[in-house]
Amino acid sequence: MDFNATQPIYQQIIDDFRKRLIRGELQKGDRIPSQREYAEMARVNPNTVQRAYRGMENMEIVQTLRGQGTYICISPERLAQIKHEMAGGVLSYFIEEMKSLGYSGVDMVQLLQEKIKEDEI
Repeated sequence: MDFNATQPIYQQIIDDFRKRLIRGELQKGDRIPSQREYAEMARVNPNTVQRAYRGMENMEIVQTLRGQGTYICISPERLAQIKHEMAGGVLSYFIEEMKSLGYSGVDMVQLLQEKIKEDEI
């Protein structure tokens, strides 16, 4: 995993898991790597991974069973909520960037429609 300097690594780890859930790459009941395994794999400090896993537990994404590992435990309702939240973040970023380029809302919609039509071909 390649990390960028724009946000904390633990948050990038959480976001990666959330995206993998949304894409269906991870399912409820799947076991994820231990904190130590993930830290070695991603070449990050184990404390960073611990913070990410704790955050995902607080978000009701994973559950750690003592002596057994950490498993995906997300409900379909929570997954839909996360998907909606992440899409909102992407849209907010897009709108702010387009505003900074001088585009109006109407212009943005028109450009999006054109791009969607172009990419459907």
